[in-house]
Amino acid sequence: MSDATEALAAFRADISAWIKDNCPASLLGRAFNENSIVWGGRKWSFANDDQRIWLERAVKRGLTAPRWPVEFGGGGLSRAQEKIFREEMTAAGAPPPLQSFGLWMLGPALLEFGNDAQKAEHLPKITRGEIRWCQGYSEPGAGSDLANVQTRAEDMGDHWLVSGQKIWTSYADQADWIFALVRTDRDAPKHKGISFMLMDMDTPGITTRPIRLISGKSPFCETFFDNVKVPKEQLVGELNRGWDIAKYLLTHEREMIGGGGQGLLGARSVAQIIAMQEGELLADPVLRAEAMQTEVDTLAFGLTMERYKDQAEAGRGVGNASAMLKYYGTELNKRRYELMMATAGSDGLEWDGAHGGLAPEWLRTKANSIEGGTSEVMLDIIAKRVLEMPGQ
Repeated sequence: MSDATEALAAFRADISAWIKDNCPASLLGRAFNENSIVWGGRKWSFANDDQRIWLERAVKRGLTAPRWPVEFGGGGLSRAQEKIFREEMTAAGAPPPLQSFGLWMLGPALLEFGNDAQKAEHLPKITRGEIRWCQGYSEPGAGSDLANVQTRAEDMGDHWLVSGQKIWTSYADQADWIFALVRTDRDAPKHKGISFMLMDMDTPGITTRPIRLISGKSPFCETFFDNVKVPKEQLVGELNRGWDIAKYLLTHEREMIGGGGQGLLGARSVAQIIAMQEGELLADPVLRAEAMQTEVDTLAFGLTMERYKDQAEAGRGVGNASAMLKYYGTELNKRRYELMMATAGSDGLEWDGAHGGLAPEWLRTKANSIEGGTSEVMLDIIAKRVLEMPGQ
């Protein structure tokens, strides 16, 4: 056994023991869904004290952001160590101590494009769960054509003055800060006049309005900016080069959304689906075959995700393949919930009770193939940029 292999084996034993010693027993082995995620932020309230304890212990060891530098509150782990940590979390049935758009999207963007002051100000607060972020990208006239954003930021000398509207802003009504694309040069070609800006949601002139969905819940909002004063230091990267950051961040967003196809966001696994039915599923050969096919596809997709992460670690990046991961992952997640609804039968239509929450979760998956770029747009990117098929 090589020294590197021995070191990873020792790390596995250590992190496995740490998880068992530090994750409260009440949280282990439970089925997690969107309602049980710890988002953090100034407005956040823990469902129970064990959630708070688990977060505090993970923060102390830097495991809310395992790969981030220790100086910003991360764990400083290698790619191989992070993979082991995730595997041991899954094996123990431990939930992620913290989930957030700050961890998934803004943090990686700041590490790549932010200056030292921005990293020092925002990254530690993200890892500690003190600030909850939302994303201000889409607008009524700029969805799939994201570069058509019209929310403008005017240079007023000592600050920016932002006016406009965003739509489909996930959890904007619960967020503390927003990272947004704004137009800073209306005369430049649309990809060239966009900048990336950070704004405190408590700033006068920012308001939100929830958008009610078919599921009855409202993770999405409209967000309005009415002459919002934004300090100059909250511009990230170069002026009018925000599209570079937008593309980088979209790659992480699509990987994150596509990861839902593996159950990474707490969705119920196929094994849990079978367990819920107390043997009834195994008696139906059609449902049994569908369940096993879903399980195989989920495992195969997980291996594909790991392969692309290793590729990114080697410096080759993921690039346009993120569209493939996003498309397949979201379609897989929709298939899984269709299977759960089929196995639950009429009971699955309950909005509370034994199967309570399943119907809203199933309806929510329909948005997965829209947010972060529609499935149709993803297929177009795959055809043109991944498969390099000729256009019409």
